[in-house]
Amino acid sequence: MVRRISRKTFLKEIGALSLFLATEAHSFWPKDKSVKKSVKGHIFKNDAPEIPWKWSIEGFYYTKEGKDVRCGICPNRCYLRPGDRSICRSKVNINGKLISLAYGNACAVHIDPIEKKPLSHFYPSTQVLSIAAAGCNFRCLNCQNWEISQRKPEEVRHYELFPKDVVRNAKEKNIPSIAYTYSEPISYYEYMYDTARLARSEGINNVWVSNGYINKEPLDRLTQYLDAANVNLKSFDDDTYRSLNGGRLQPVLNTFKLLHEKGIWFEITTLVVPGYIDNEDMIKRMCEWILKELGPDYPLHFIRFFPQYKLNRLPATPIKTLESLRDIALKAGLHYVYIGNVPGHDAYDTYCHNCHKILIKRDGYNISQFNIVNGRCKFCNTPIPGRWEKK
Repeated sequence: MVRRISRKTFLKEIGALSLFLATEAHSFWPKDKSVKKSVKGHIFKNDAPEIPWKWSIEGFYYTKEGKDVRCGICPNRCYLRPGDRSICRSKVNINGKLISLAYGNACAVHIDPIEKKPLSHFYPSTQVLSIAAAGCNFRCLNCQNWEISQRKPEEVRHYELFPKDVVRNAKEKNIPSIAYTYSEPISYYEYMYDTARLARSEGINNVWVSNGYINKEPLDRLTQYLDAANVNLKSFDDDTYRSLNGGRLQPVLNTFKLLHEKGIWFEITTLVVPGYIDNEDMIKRMCEWILKELGPDYPLHFIRFFPQYKLNRLPATPIKTLESLRDIALKAGLHYVYIGNVPGHDAYDTYCHNCHKILIKRDGYNISQFNIVNGRCKFCNTPIPGRWEKK
C-alpha cells in the first residue's frame, strides 16, 4: 500500500534520513591513515615512594626547576614534580632529586652465547653474562620481554647484584663479556654505567643491547666503556615509531652515527612485524641510509616476529618475507645480512662478502666451521669486519 504524505512531511523525513546517513558515515568511514596515534608512555603522577629504597642512586643526568626535575637520559625528557615517576618507571622525584630505583637489583641474570644478543661478528662462540633491571622508555606493542620491561623495579623479583658483584661473577666464571640486555638498559643507565666502568678496569667486555633511544651526552659518556652494541632499528618511518613503539626515529639514527664515529662495533636488528615493518620500499630506504651514513660492513639482522603481547592477533612473519627483505639489503650493497628466529636457515651463516664462501657455519648457537684467520677470510684473504681475536 502506498503511503500518501504531504510535501512538508516528505522534506522533513528526507532531512532526517540525510542527517542519519551523515552521522553514520562519519562513524564508519575510514580515518585518515596518515594520522597514527602515538603509544608513547605517560608520567605516573604521585607514584614515587616516600623515601629511596636500598637499590637507589641519584640520577646522573637531570636539571632542577625548584622542586621539579627534568631527566636528561633519553629524548622523553620526563618532567617530574615531587612524587612523580618517569615513563620508563625507573626514575622518580623524591624531595626534589631525581632518583633511579634500578641500581643493583637485577631482575634477570643469565649466561648466554654471544650470538643470542644477536652479535655474529663479536668474538663468536664466547659466553656473555646477561643482566637486566626492570623498565623501558618505549611502549612497543610487539615487546618480547614485557614481563620485565613494562614493570616497575619494585614489581619484579630481583637479585641483589651491585656492579662489583656483577664483575666478580663474570671473573669467577671466566666469562669475557657482560651484556646489558632483555629490558631497556637506558632505563637503568646509572647501574649499567658503573658496572661497565668497573668491568673495563678488569679487562671484561661490555655489550649494550638497546633500542638506542638515548640523548647524545649520556651515550657519549657510556661509549668510553663500550666494546659492542646491538641496537634495534625498529622501523625507518617516524609514524611507525610513534604508533608501534612510542618513540621517534631520528634519535635512534643519531645513536648509530655516534657509535660509528666512536669506533664501537655494533650490529643492527630489525624485527619484521607483519603489516608494520614489511614494506619493501621502506626497507630499501633504510638500507640506503645505512650504506650512506654507516657503510656496508655493520651486520643487519632481520628477525622473525611471533605473535605475543599486544599484537597476538598477527601471524608470524612469513619466511619468504624475511628472505625478500634480505635480498633487498644485499642488493643495496650491505655486506652481511642475517635472518633470525628461523632455525636451520642458511642466512644464519656468515659468508665472505668478496668470495662468498662460508666463513662461519652455525648450527643454532653452535659453530661447526670457522674460516676466519687473523681477521681475514681463509680462502681469499679479504679482511672481515668484526672482533675476532679473543682477549
